[in-house]
Amino acid sequence: MKDLTERIRDLGPWFHNLRLDGIETAPDHPLGDYPNFKWEGFRHAVPQDLTGLSVLDIGCNAGFYSIEMARRGAARVVGIDSDPRYLAQAALAAEASGVTLDLRQMSVYDVAALGERFDFVIFMGVLYHLRHPLLALDLLWEHAVGDRLLFQSMQRGSGDVAEAAGDYAFEDESPFARDDWPRLHFIEHRYAQDPTNWFVPNRAAAEAMLRSAGFEIEAHPEPEVYLCRRGSRPEAVEPPPPIRTAGP
Repeated sequence: MKDLTERIRDLGPWFHNLRLDGIETAPDHPLGDYPNFKWEGFRHAVPQDLTGLSVLDIGCNAGFYSIEMARRGAARVVGIDSDPRYLAQAALAAEASGVTLDLRQMSVYDVAALGERFDFVIFMGVLYHLRHPLLALDLLWEHAVGDRLLFQSMQRGSGDVAEAAGDYAFEDESPFARDDWPRLHFIEHRYAQDPTNWFVPNRAAAEAMLRSAGFEIEAHPEPEVYLCRRGSRPEAVEPPPPIRTAGP
């Protein structure tokens, strides 16, 4: 039987640098000790005791956050990702960490197929990889989030947030010239050598999209991270239909 070092190497490369029985999975990560260094900036905003609660980790990758939620006592942790190699990494990480994860290969657009709402949903590092980002948030509100959402997205542009009026005249183009107006930057080709980076919001857009989807921002513990509670949707927003993508 292969030892843990060999199993880790066979599943490489790893995007999450985990410590499995003292072995780092991505010791030379270009971002450093990722995602642990990011987790240190907002872990205090996540309930320390998740006993009895259900958790859904969307885009779980190698399972760093899923494992942390299991360690905080979550009764059930479901991790989904579209990449089977990441799921294999998460399975190994869970085994080595002594926790149980329910891992499934599926897209965020398929969350309705899970048939349940979760007490705590993690949606980090996914939004800007989606061609339909607002639809994903709508689907989470409609089908997956029962109480709280932990959200993170890469942001670019101004960190200021405009105080928007409830309406503007058609002739008034001035809001669109402001750097602090909600902007969703579209990437036609690549950003950071990654062809899956599609839409990157500025801070104002990230917060406006969350509110528009029906989430109330409770905390903003780190520049790109928000802890939200499921609230009411704007009256004009229609509920989204469940979407099934091709594939398994």
